[in-house]
Amino acid sequence: MKKVNILEKLNQINDHWNPRIVGELNGQQIRLVKILGDFAYHKHENEDEMFLVIKGNLKLDFKDKIVDISEGEFFIVTKGVLHRPIADQEVHLMMFVTNNNINTGNIKNEVTLDTNLLERI
Repeated sequence: MKKVNILEKLNQINDHWNPRIVGELNGQQIRLVKILGDFAYHKHENEDEMFLVIKGNLKLDFKDKIVDISEGEFFIVTKGVLHRPIADQEVHLMMFVTNNNINTGNIKNEVTLDTNLLERI
C-alpha cells in the first residue's frame, strides 16, 4: 500500500491520449491521462467508464447531446453507449476502467493502445 499524489503523477505525463496506470483494485485500473482535441466515437460493449476531471473542461459527445464535465466532477459512461471525449483545451483526467479496457472500445485505429503495454507510473 502506498500513497499516490495525483498532481505529481500528472506532471510526469507530457503527451496526449496516452493513459498511464497509477493503481489497480478489484479488477479495475485507475488511469491518468491528458487529452487535447477530439477522440473517435466508440463504445465499450461490456464495461462502464468513469471520467473524473482533475483540470480543465471535458465534453462528452453522445451524438444527440454533449455533456460538459468541469473540474472536480465525474461522469460514468455506461456500457454500450456511443461516445467521444472532446477537449478544446488540455484536460487532465482520472479514469476508472476494467483492467482489459481498450481506449478505443469497439473500433481499432491509429490511437488504439494495447492494454498490456500501458505504462505504470
